[in-house]
Amino acid sequence: MSTAVEQVVSRAKKVIANNQPDLAISMCEEFLKTEPNAVVLWDVLANAHFLKKDNGQAAMCFEKVVELAPQNPKSHQNLGVFYQIIGKFNEALQCYQRAASCDAYYAPAYNGAGIVLMTVGQLDTAQQYFAKALQLDPQFADAYANLAHVFFSKGQLPAAAQSYAKANALNPDLKSAVANRFYSLAMMCDWSWLDAFSRVAKTLGIEGEEVTPFSLLPLEDAPERQLARCRKFVSAKFGQGATWQGGVPSMRPAKLRIGYFSADFHDHATLSLMMGLLRNHDHDKFEIHGFSYGVVKESRSLDEAINYFDSFSDVSGSSDEAIVQLARKKNIDIAIDLKGHTRMGRIGIFARRIAPVQINYLGNPGSIGADFIEYMIVDKFTAPETHKKYLSEKPIYLPNCYQPNDDQRRIPETNTTRKDFGLPETGFVFCSFNNTYKITPREFDIWMRLLGKVEGSVLWLFKGNDYAAENLRKEAQKRGIDPGRLVFADKTPEPEHLARHKHADLLLDTFNVNAHTTASDALWAGLPLVTLPGEQFAARVAASILTAANMSELIAKDEADYEAIALDLALHPEKIMALKQKLQEQIKTCPLFDTVTYTRDIEAAFEAAYDRYLKGLAPDDIDLTRAK
Repeated sequence: MSTAVEQVVSRAKKVIANNQPDLAISMCEEFLKTEPNAVVLWDVLANAHFLKKDNGQAAMCFEKVVELAPQNPKSHQNLGVFYQIIGKFNEALQCYQRAASCDAYYAPAYNGAGIVLMTVGQLDTAQQYFAKALQLDPQFADAYANLAHVFFSKGQLPAAAQSYAKANALNPDLKSAVANRFYSLAMMCDWSWLDAFSRVAKTLGIEGEEVTPFSLLPLEDAPERQLARCRKFVSAKFGQGATWQGGVPSMRPAKLRIGYFSADFHDHATLSLMMGLLRNHDHDKFEIHGFSYGVVKESRSLDEAINYFDSFSDVSGSSDEAIVQLARKKNIDIAIDLKGHTRMGRIGIFARRIAPVQINYLGNPGSIGADFIEYMIVDKFTAPETHKKYLSEKPIYLPNCYQPNDDQRRIPETNTTRKDFGLPETGFVFCSFNNTYKITPREFDIWMRLLGKVEGSVLWLFKGNDYAAENLRKEAQKRGIDPGRLVFADKTPEPEHLARHKHADLLLDTFNVNAHTTASDALWAGLPLVTLPGEQFAARVAASILTAANMSELIAKDEADYEAIALDLALHPEKIMALKQKLQEQIKTCPLFDTVTYTRDIEAAFEAAYDRYLKGLAPDDIDLTRAK
């Protein structure tokens, strides 16, 4: 490379770093007139076009690099990374394989191929590729982190935590490995993360490398920091996002076209909650379109739900661009992100702009932190006026709970007894069917004190994984409680899960991340729960649910009150019976399970959001409580 080319490349990289892609493009194009085969210039030009989100030009430039340097594995690698980022996974895999064929010892090619295979659910093959990358380069921190992802997805949590630790040891700047290690430990109820997290909580995911925001959500109740992490992650991964270029119609369409986008259209909590909403949508006013980008699974729930969509598209193998183009062909007016930062979310399709109005709803328990998502569906409890500062979106306040519920969920009659689930025939049964990552010493200390004060009582927990069960038994013993008083429930199909609630007396909620679907399950099955609302959205959901169920007496003011309510109910069986009777009497009439009214409310929310766009108004708070 000549000195002149070096200088141009150096200057162009600097202006790209300063977010000036147009200047970089003009510099490269001018020099390419005299140096048309300068590979490095084409590479810089490709990155500048990519920064502008001009994927067509970026692809052409990356492909030109491959044409000029076909034997250089890095040429194929860079093209593969580009295809991977835009969601063209088959093309990306082919590029990585060609890079490996150019140089069998080129570790990044195996790592890249592993990422693609992991993304499409081929975990065993992905693990082999990551292992190969580490065999070639034992100091490859990113490969260790990716191998950890595979271990986590396969439920091999200790191996995941160890691999994340190894990745961070090799590269201390790899903060995502730190966050994911904490999350892996939380899943196992291994609370060794507490001290380490306290030392980095103020900066992790806020300074330095971005981290997946959801991984830290259960570790603390800190909505301001959580929003900062979300904003940083979105900015790093997706930038500002595209603006809508479709123009504003002169009038509202005869039917508003609603697009629901999710990886959870199968036997999953999201679809369970939404089933009634989908069933009751007014098809005279709305067209309902589903876009499923998750791994396709056989599902009784999906078999039913498909009947409620005007169209349902399996886009699991499609690139982000292809999904966006399909949605635009269907003329989607409002695009609903049902995943956000949760596992398998694809915020990138919303960054490319699916529709003029984009809404964060249900799946992500908090703000996404993206300016290209205009609204978030909330209620006055999960996001009161004083908490709007924790949202990047404008709130749409529903009159009751933001969470939908299905008023036709079946609870089968069973002849099971407590003994069938390892529970004592007599004695008070506290339970918590929340996922294990939600449990911290804050609530567990209280739970153990309750067991100590209520003779013959047990705590019935969702097992989650064997590691969590073992660790919780050890923690109970440390607190002077017989580990045998912790009973663990395996995962079962939804009807059977709902039916077994009758054997419990009171559900004890977790703090940083409340029971969401778990709370609705309990109440629908006639089981009361006690909760303590916190500050972040995820810590206020159960209180919102209880309010909409007309059970606000079970919302505690502080930890002492939480413990006092639970203890009082455990020592006075007549009070528990009265609560269960209250639930039974008003289960079909309380706002929480009034599915038809909820559907009309959220449809009004969609219309209000779209009408603002139609009038040329900027997104703003929409308060449907005032309309009531």
